[in-house]
Amino acid sequence: MSAKPQDAHAFAKVSQQLLAGDDPQAVLRAVVDLAVHTIGPCDYAGISLRHGGGLVDTPAMTDPIVGEADSLQYQLGQGPCLDALSLAESYVIQDLHVEDRWPRWAPGAAALGLRSVLSVRLQTADRVVGGLNLYSAKPYAFTEDDVVTGHIYAIHASTAIRQTQDKHGLRIALTTRHQIGIAQGLLMAHYDIDEDAAFEVLRRISSHHNVKLRDVAAAVQDHRGRMRELAWLTSRDEGPAPRPEPRRAS
Repeated sequence: MSAKPQDAHAFAKVSQQLLAGDDPQAVLRAVVDLAVHTIGPCDYAGISLRHGGGLVDTPAMTDPIVGEADSLQYQLGQGPCLDALSLAESYVIQDLHVEDRWPRWAPGAAALGLRSVLSVRLQTADRVVGGLNLYSAKPYAFTEDDVVTGHIYAIHASTAIRQTQDKHGLRIALTTRHQIGIAQGLLMAHYDIDEDAAFEVLRRISSHHNVKLRDVAAAVQDHRGRMRELAWLTSRDEGPAPRPEPRRAS
């Protein structure tokens, strides 16, 4: 039986479990695993995330069948989870055998052995985080209470995912800043240049070779500031700001 919408204790426990993680992938996995246990009719669960360029993928699922059903949506450009990301906040399919809103996707999903679907948008106050996709092997599996439960669960899941993503992004930013600082220091010492010039060297290589700045900094750090050892460097790096030469003893 599904957790009742008014069961505050159940959702408080769910929220604690989701917020306990720090690793983004582990939190996504916890979201789908707990969804199957929290929303009774759900046999399989997955999360759809939208990335830059309109790319959508399913980074967490409880069963490969979810990946197949979701991938079919992405390939065809239609389906409830895609629409939940940008149109209505949720969609319910009571029986895929007679579903006609997504005429190309529904037969393929039904052929996988799926019958009912509940797709709910994952969002915070200022951002659409993704979509929660719940599948059942039985027709007419999701009741009105299950839909309400799904929305409440999605609120807790969205908060946990967003919080973990923000913390992960902050850790990456701090690590990147530290790496760039070390690389600047190495270049300053090795080539007798100032901080701004050292950063410009890193920025120019990053731009010319389409390599992330933190990766350039890490490579400079690995080679202890010896620029000529970097695999990326070519004559293109001798542009307006010439590649610095090592200091010569007087």
